[in-house]
Amino acid sequence: MMDVVEKIKSELGSSPVVLFMKGTPDFPQCGFSAQTVAALRAVGADFKHINIFEEPEMREALKRYSNWPTYPQLYINGELVGGCDIALEMYRNGELKKLLSEAGAVAA
Repeated sequence: MMDVVEKIKSELGSSPVVLFMKGTPDFPQCGFSAQTVAALRAVGADFKHINIFEEPEMREALKRYSNWPTYPQLYINGELVGGCDIALEMYRNGELKKLLSEAGAVAA
């Protein structure tokens, strides 16, 4: 049985962009998750999501792993970018699209 930290690392390794969120992109279960998904979709990003409500063990472990207390958590190339506020700020100033393009997650 994989331990939860290994599982987190495995998820982060499975896609250049991973969003740990409440709910799913089509049915987000919090406003912050919804806004983050909207920003990712607005730049045409290809991303993987993990619904933390379906992964209660991961939900707690990820807070310790990332040292980030809230959700959503956006990772690009395995690195924590941040939560909703940071993602939206980066979307507004063009950094999000640049970072996602560099990660190969946005079609040119």
